[in-house]
Amino acid sequence: MKKSSTIFLLFSLILLTSGCATIFKGTSEEVNFNTDPQRAEVWINGVNMGETPVSFKLESKKTYTIEFKKPGYKTSVYKISNHVGAGWVILDVLAGVFGVVIDAVTGAWYKLDQTNVNAILEKQQP
Repeated sequence: MKKSSTIFLLFSLILLTSGCATIFKGTSEEVNFNTDPQRAEVWINGVNMGETPVSFKLESKKTYTIEFKKPGYKTSVYKISNHVGAGWVILDVLAGVFGVVIDAVTGAWYKLDQTNVNAILEKQQP
């Protein structure tokens, strides 16, 4: 078998057994968190994850409540939600029904609405 035929066959097999978004994007995204002033605690869905500045890989299919806490400052709350990328759905439908199922189950066709969260913390009144 020729090399180009082997590559085409392998690529076709990958497309038929996986969704497009799973292959090209994955199921998580890097999200950067920063505050002014820095070194504020980052709480994601009620769990303390560290201090700013910091980055985490978050699952694309979930939604998140982000809280920034620092002594002497008001807590700042942000929401990160997601949406289905229409382009991934179209590519999956064109590639075959199996890809639709894979991307739907893994959540790979979801995209977070923010990948950078920058908060300015407000001082508490004495």
